[in-house]
Amino acid sequence: MAATSKKIRLGVLFGGRSGEHDVSLVSAASVMEALLDHEEFEIIAIGLTRAGGLADEDELRAMLPGGLRDRVRLCTSIEAAGSGMRVLPNPPAIGRENGVMPEIIFPLLHGTYGEDGTVQGLFEIADIPYVGCGVLASAVAMDKDVVKRLWAGEGLPVTPWITARAGDIAANPAEIRRMAEKAFGYPMFSKPANLGSSVGVHKIHDETEFYDALRDSARYDRKVLIEKGIDAREIECAILGNDDPKASVTGEVLPAGEFYDYEAKYVRKESRLEIPANIDGEKAEEIRTLAVRAFRAIDGAGLARVDFFLEKETGEILINEINTMPGFTPISMYSKLWASSGVPFPDLVRRLIGLGKQRFEEKSARKTDRR
Repeated sequence: MAATSKKIRLGVLFGGRSGEHDVSLVSAASVMEALLDHEEFEIIAIGLTRAGGLADEDELRAMLPGGLRDRVRLCTSIEAAGSGMRVLPNPPAIGRENGVMPEIIFPLLHGTYGEDGTVQGLFEIADIPYVGCGVLASAVAMDKDVVKRLWAGEGLPVTPWITARAGDIAANPAEIRRMAEKAFGYPMFSKPANLGSSVGVHKIHDETEFYDALRDSARYDRKVLIEKGIDAREIECAILGNDDPKASVTGEVLPAGEFYDYEAKYVRKESRLEIPANIDGEKAEEIRTLAVRAFRAIDGAGLARVDFFLEKETGEILINEINTMPGFTPISMYSKLWASSGVPFPDLVRRLIGLGKQRFEEKSARKTDRR
């Protein structure tokens, strides 16, 4: 989307009621910092507290790094003129009303109540344009059990898994352990079905670690995935587009630890990203094709990052997960993959805004009654 003399009022929504709240703050700060040097953007910061409420002015300032607080507009209410809907902090903020509403919102929310279709549903009801996948794609992609079932039905290769409910884990963990051991053997992984950033993910090396791992995973969600441990390289591919999505070059994650857990992603500095991935050209093209197919299968829009396992011994490619709002921290793979594919960060954000507006305009043109 070409720059114009009129600034784009971009609302950046961050924080939220999720185990990934802190990651969201870093993503949002990275995006705002990167765009403030480009005059076509007016950044409007919108924060959600850990309790899920709209942040008032004091809370919002506390969520922003000091260097950003006076460089962005602070938004403490969201109003959609077309629908008459207004969202206010509770209790309402006392003080100045900034009166500036974003023309499109970039929901840099990761995990539950942000990346799972809930906030997208609010935007749809309020008739507010936003960046990224819609309600269905967001909800399906967030639930790792449901998305695997969908992909398997489409004939896409997925990591073998079984799903256990939190109630069953508490009531009959021994039966679940026997079932998992029979299906996979060790090592295996446990993870919450509806979360990201490797929060609550455990590599289970033997039966002594099984129960503690599952119980911790179940603290975050009512469903827990138990997956076969794969001796594999971790390859990722970024998607950009609506009805005609494109795939980036591939990248490889070289984690500091045994696997790419939360510490390896956000704390330890030894983790590395290799872009482009040092893999055979045919394998890279196969991964890019599968990434587009996985995105289309969930009816994705705007952006996503698709994560793969490339099994070391056999060369088999397996889809691990799809992330509909990948991290935008300085070390995040999504923007780096597109930069390596010839789309620098400001251009990437411009394209995402354009895709969000396009999707909103197409939806607005459709009939909503039978007259």
